[in-house]
Amino acid sequence: MSFSSIRNFCIIAHIDHGKSTLADRFIELTSTVARRDMRELLLDSMDIERERGITIKLQTVRMRYQSDEGRQYQFNLVDTPGHVDFSAEVSRSLAACEGAILLIDAAQGVQAQTIANLNLARRHGLTLLPVLNKIDSPQADIAGVMQQLADIPGLDISTVLPVSAKTGEGVAAVLAFVARHFPSPLGESHTSLRALVFDSHYDPYHGAIMHVRIVDGSINTGDALCFMSSGFRFEVTETGAFLPARQPCEKLDTGEVGYIAAGIKDAGAIRVGDTLTLAANPATEAVSRYQEMKPMVFSGLYPDADDDLKGLRNAMDKLSLNDAALHIEPEVSASLGAGFRCGFLGMLHMDIVRERLKREYGISVIATAPSVEYRVWLHNGQCLSVDNPAHFPGEDVLNYVEEPYVVSTIHTPDTYVGAMMEFCASRRGEFVDMRYLDGGAVRLTWAIPLNEMVFGFFDTLKSLTQGYATLDYELSGYRRADLVRCDIYLDNQLVDAFSFIIARQKAWARASEIVKTLKYVIPRKLYPVPVQAKVENRFIAREDIPPLRKSALAQGFQGSLSQKKRLIRKQRENKKHNIGFSKREIPREAFMAILAIDG
Repeated sequence: MSFSSIRNFCIIAHIDHGKSTLADRFIELTSTVARRDMRELLLDSMDIERERGITIKLQTVRMRYQSDEGRQYQFNLVDTPGHVDFSAEVSRSLAACEGAILLIDAAQGVQAQTIANLNLARRHGLTLLPVLNKIDSPQADIAGVMQQLADIPGLDISTVLPVSAKTGEGVAAVLAFVARHFPSPLGESHTSLRALVFDSHYDPYHGAIMHVRIVDGSINTGDALCFMSSGFRFEVTETGAFLPARQPCEKLDTGEVGYIAAGIKDAGAIRVGDTLTLAANPATEAVSRYQEMKPMVFSGLYPDADDDLKGLRNAMDKLSLNDAALHIEPEVSASLGAGFRCGFLGMLHMDIVRERLKREYGISVIATAPSVEYRVWLHNGQCLSVDNPAHFPGEDVLNYVEEPYVVSTIHTPDTYVGAMMEFCASRRGEFVDMRYLDGGAVRLTWAIPLNEMVFGFFDTLKSLTQGYATLDYELSGYRRADLVRCDIYLDNQLVDAFSFIIARQKAWARASEIVKTLKYVIPRKLYPVPVQAKVENRFIAREDIPPLRKSALAQGFQGSLSQKKRLIRKQRENKKHNIGFSKREIPREAFMAILAIDG
């Protein structure tokens, strides 16, 4: 098909605004999937997506569309996630498209992530189509939402299309608009190949499957290709498109979106965001539309069982192939052994990775307390980037610390403004702006340390506003702060996996909460076990785990005096032979309990 009849577009929106449902209606109207094979949320292929009701992975599908004039089109649709933690997926989707459908919920209106995705699409130079969804909802406020759209600078509201993705009302008009007004891809079919790798996944039979957008040239089965950045070479064994299942085809031409397989078993050889070109006739300029995402939250992942380390390594390699935003480095902990230091885009991203490791690869992991990346300045003028509390320097060499700040945009009903102002202030936030919107909504802007958003921020936000508030944030830079490292000791033995970095004024409160929590989740021994928190060579909190034994000195003990002395002597001998806690003696529940503590 001529690339003048190709339309590459994606759907962007805030979470739970109906992207996947709208994609279902597109697939039905274009008869891409037989009616007997249709199911709700077809492009949400993972069980965890269906259970949580969110899109985690971008999904592509090729559709055939015939206009009213009888012209045939090839639509390549990319369904994107809406949560802020999966913004890397949105960025890669936009890099493969020329147009974007901006979906807005007629009941909820313009939300934080709506504006963020809109600005991201503008930076990529995409043609935008605003679509008002859920017009059949009793809570729909079409006039109010239209006014909100009118207040967005540079957005043409004359093209807004009202639809109901649930019933299918107005969906045909959206497809017609895409065919008429979205631009066809630009490229040269008779020049050297340039193909953008915007996603990938691992198949046990075909190896790494690369999702590509052909910018220039074409790819045929048997072609020898290479990555422009790494120079890694391979031979194409299969090309095809997603319908949405993989469907092999002879070749991929200019402007098309599809996949290529080459039997590559080494997941580390694939670089999402790189450019593919012909090994014999390489291109001179790479496709530079993709921007690599930088992780914002770091945590250590360790196998629950020692013999699972090799399986965890293989699982992490394959998962990183499917999730380009996941950063992995080997790490060794004194208390947990060998594992990986991982970088995530947020707490939800971290939770999803742990869940996918368990469901898809059968690997149970222990996750340490999350941290962020700090800039640590030493007395000798050296600056260190520290994302692991174990590497935080001592006060004898430390000069000062800078922590990352984010600009947080919160949309909430005006009823909860007071509670939100108090909540953000308690997280060491600095007020920036407050603007009242139509329909009784308020947009709050706060500058908040990223470390304060790691523990329970989103859950507390939803709890305080009964689920109505929405959140978006972006990194704004580093600021100097008074931070300390807090170490946790079990039985006078440092457990580095429990260490964390926190503001000095909050250290005592959090340390007290942690030692109190550990008191009830750490297994008891035959002698009292102290749980202590230490900051700068001073213990600031302590709890004692009671012994699992019969106390010879307890009131009501019926034994003789010699029995009491004998029990006391045995207890003293047992305590002398104390060897501390091993990895197996610290249950996974202890780490889960610490993660559940609100900051």
